[in-house]
Amino acid sequence: MPTHHQRPGVAPFTERTPRVIAARRLQRRRERDESGLFLAEGPQAVREAIAADAVKELFATDEAIQRHPDLTANATLVTDSAVAALAETVAPQGLVAVCHQPGVRLADALAKAPRLVAVLAEIRDPGNAGTILRTADAAGARAVVFAGDAVDPYNGKCVRASAGSVFHTDLVREPDAGQAVDALKDSGLTVLAATGYGDTDLDDLADNGGLARPTAWLFGSEAHGLPESLLARADHRVRVPLYGGAESLNLAAAAAVCLYASARALRRPATGRP
Repeated sequence: MPTHHQRPGVAPFTERTPRVIAARRLQRRRERDESGLFLAEGPQAVREAIAADAVKELFATDEAIQRHPDLTANATLVTDSAVAALAETVAPQGLVAVCHQPGVRLADALAKAPRLVAVLAEIRDPGNAGTILRTADAAGARAVVFAGDAVDPYNGKCVRASAGSVFHTDLVREPDAGQAVDALKDSGLTVLAATGYGDTDLDDLADNGGLARPTAWLFGSEAHGLPESLLARADHRVRVPLYGGAESLNLAAAAAVCLYASARALRRPATGRP
């Protein structure tokens, strides 16, 4: 089946075709940083990338073109081995897009007066980071900040774990986590640090109306938590209450509890619900 980028009768691109080789280099962070591009694979990510007008080039196998005609009208036909080289999953789904990074500056994100922001401070695990990004998007966060020495949000595993949410929120990379928190506070956001050693209980904060204000949540790495320099900048250090015998929640679960507690509190004034 001929595609937009190839004439009828032209053989599909292989893993040795220069454009495929160039795209494959985007599996390395340095290449992503220098080019401002990244790879998104699978129909869900490609669909969201197209909706966000972020696709520079889409590679698709013949089977994927037949299966997803709504996504592949402008695809470049490639072999299965080319997609296997581009994809980072064990069982690729035949679609890989080269996308423009949709990131924005923190000042631009804050100029939109977001009411809920998630800050991933020093989080290095791409699966955790992508899951929190997806959760923040679902909870209505308008900005997600990857602060300090955090994982690259355009890392392949992070992009996959975000399930397309990488294209939905204002995505910010701020190398100085302290400056990021100061900017959040200066913009009027209440900064809450999620920590198992917090002196404020999440339920108590929700009950006394402390979550009903525009809020930025700080989440630290699974292994080390938040550094003291950031904890000191927070308005409250908040712990998630544990009612059973579990020692703790993992990072992504704790982030989901915190973000949804804020989302519920922030909805009340608009809906009038109790």
